[in-house]
Amino acid sequence: MRTDSRDEIRFLLGDEVVSVRDAAPTTTILTWLRETARRTGTKEGCAEGDCGACTVLVGRVEDGRVVSEPVNGCIRFLASIDGLQLETVEDLGGAHPVQRAMVEHHGSQCGFCTPGFVMSLVALKRDNEAPSEAEIDRALAGNLCRCTGYAPIIAAAQAAAPEPDRTQADEAILRKLRALDDGRSLSIRRDGARWDSPRSVDELAALLLEFPDARLVAGATDVGLWATTLTRELPHLIYIGAIDALRRVEPVDEHVEIGAGVTYADVEPTFDGLYPDFARLIRRIGGAQVRSVGTLAGNVANGSPIGDGSPALIALGATLVLRKGGERRTLPVEEFFVAYGAQQRWPGEFIEAIRVPLPRATTRFAAAKIGKRFDQDISSVCVALRFDLVEGAILEPRLAFGGMDGVPRRAARAEAALAGRSFSEAAFRAAMLALDQDFSPIDDHRASASYRKRVARNLLLKFYRELAGEAATRLEPDRYAHAVA
Repeated sequence: MRTDSRDEIRFLLGDEVVSVRDAAPTTTILTWLRETARRTGTKEGCAEGDCGACTVLVGRVEDGRVVSEPVNGCIRFLASIDGLQLETVEDLGGAHPVQRAMVEHHGSQCGFCTPGFVMSLVALKRDNEAPSEAEIDRALAGNLCRCTGYAPIIAAAQAAAPEPDRTQADEAILRKLRALDDGRSLSIRRDGARWDSPRSVDELAALLLEFPDARLVAGATDVGLWATTLTRELPHLIYIGAIDALRRVEPVDEHVEIGAGVTYADVEPTFDGLYPDFARLIRRIGGAQVRSVGTLAGNVANGSPIGDGSPALIALGATLVLRKGGERRTLPVEEFFVAYGAQQRWPGEFIEAIRVPLPRATTRFAAAKIGKRFDQDISSVCVALRFDLVEGAILEPRLAFGGMDGVPRRAARAEAALAGRSFSEAAFRAAMLALDQDFSPIDDHRASASYRKRVARNLLLKFYRELAGEAATRLEPDRYAHAVA
């Protein structure tokens, strides 16, 4: 046990301080709520972070106020909410405006999924008192209902009155959260396993030098599944979410630097202003419960060939800031992926930040993912393209794909077919033909090889027509969900 750490998890349950000493490092919020706290309103539907029945709210202090975010309690570890606030459906008291609206608009049949829907809508209404139907749909993308149907739930969301003035309650919570923050790290050892929550980047670096085999977690949207569904042994977890310095997004020279602890939800507004297609891509990663905890750096570090963030970062020429002890090095994202399941990261080294080049006036960027569903689905193919358009010519094209190989990577022959050509459909059709020489994708349960090739080619044509302005508006999601011409 480190001398400057403690071994009890402390958080607010509603507005009451709770201390937990006997939880194992992989105890989830859901397990603790149902088995220890006996708060059974939160349900287990899938134990995989897909259905939203386990949705709870986690509150943290940000810019001097309390921000409440929906999370999947089934895969988020209890230790990760040390110093934060946890709210469940029981904290609403049964008379919350969202609960009343759900009753009045018949938003529940069997009721099993209802607490999760209610908590997602409470989070939405706190941030946006009058959401549009599209905003409601996005907020509920991580909640599945098998029997009620979504129309009455959406009607309830639209009709629900705002919460009563929360100013005094939020100020009280803010004071309690600040009082909980003693600046100390959390270090737990239970049942042969260990959890560490360092509070500084230097402490994280020192821990990884001492324990290079430890598993780093941020949102744990993947690692949580290893514990709940795959029942893997996880002897040592190091959590980076308590390090404020890793949650920054700031310009550095000609780049925007994104800390390793920055979540999808945090970075989405930045990309909305810089690269709107990247922001649209992020909005299709999981539901709000996943995006509020999952991180862009974690998506890269996971090394998946179908990770949605990596093709966009490769196309943009992004670099990683890797740290080991007191030393740092930079590495292009495309060089990080060595082979399936293998990355260029040395023992004791971790991603500290991602640097994304800022766009120039000549920059053109497009990105899209194709899956069987628009929301809450893993990609069959993900494509991103970036180039400079100078006097009508395509310069320095970068074209990256996920789902087409064992790692996300660039399409060198297709890039060569574009480079130096005039910006025209003929150039893009030449690149479409060259793709067959760049990739030999596999058949699997997500898509056949022939489907992947056809989709990849058609997405290039889609990019050209959108960038050329031939489409007055973007295609609706269901019209390009499979992108097969």
